[in-house]
Amino acid sequence: MSVIAIDNLVKTFGSVRALDGLDLRVEPGEVHGFLGPNGSGKSTTIRILLGLLRRDSGQVRVLDGDPWRDAVALHRRLAYVPGDVNLWPNLSGGEAIDLFGALRGGLDERRRDELLRRFELDPTKKCRTYSKGNRQKVAIVAAFASDVELYVLDEPTSGLDPLMEAVFQEEVRELTAGGASVLLSSHVLAEVEALCDRVSIIREGRIVESGTLTELRHLARTTVTVETVRPLTGVAELPGVHEVRAVDGRVRLEVEPAHLDTLLAHLLRFQVRALTSAPPTLEELFLRHYGDTVTTSDGGAR
Repeated sequence: MSVIAIDNLVKTFGSVRALDGLDLRVEPGEVHGFLGPNGSGKSTTIRILLGLLRRDSGQVRVLDGDPWRDAVALHRRLAYVPGDVNLWPNLSGGEAIDLFGALRGGLDERRRDELLRRFELDPTKKCRTYSKGNRQKVAIVAAFASDVELYVLDEPTSGLDPLMEAVFQEEVRELTAGGASVLLSSHVLAEVEALCDRVSIIREGRIVESGTLTELRHLARTTVTVETVRPLTGVAELPGVHEVRAVDGRVRLEVEPAHLDTLLAHLLRFQVRALTSAPPTLEELFLRHYGDTVTTSDGGAR
């Protein structure tokens, strides 16, 4: 039985169709990456899963319950970490963690203390004094100290430094090793690559691709850089080869995975001196679908 099962989910806001027949499965014990730019429908999907929004049509099951009808019971079996955590300013971090835990029926105090140490969070400070990263830590510690079956993580490492991101990844692996499931929405593509068993890419309210990283890599080209003893000719005319260019005495190109054998056979005729091959990254897969809409941090399109 899937931990999350969504079939043909539709949600509209006036004339805007935020979700347009979305299908999604998260299986027991897996980390499932949920990717898409702002406006693609990720947040709407997560709010429906948490019982904060009611669907217009379609089927949604979370831990075999209805997230709208069974919200109270389900929230004792799942934990949620948002990307922008708001806390009570006059409570200490420790008090906020305990309050979050109480809402789920309690938490493991030994686990709580270990997480505070690992994430280097001082629980005695008032929440109003915390940086964004420390507010994220409060939510992460509260969630990970709870003994639940499902973790819904929406940009959970926003504001964390690289060291804390590494700790976060270690903790997620421990959770899934214990049988928990994770739905991870993240813009940190290296994080998704490191953690996720499967990935679903959402665009305009629909899942456009879903599978393991290995399965999805067939969608993008492999980058090959080669140096040969004899001048390399004829490579640009090979099937499946693109973007051939000379770089520092070497030839750099992109090749479709199905044509990699043909390329290698051709290169051997020119006495290969050095060759490197890099499979497509998740970012390349992501930009395949969103290259016309993704923007850089400075607002420029890429």
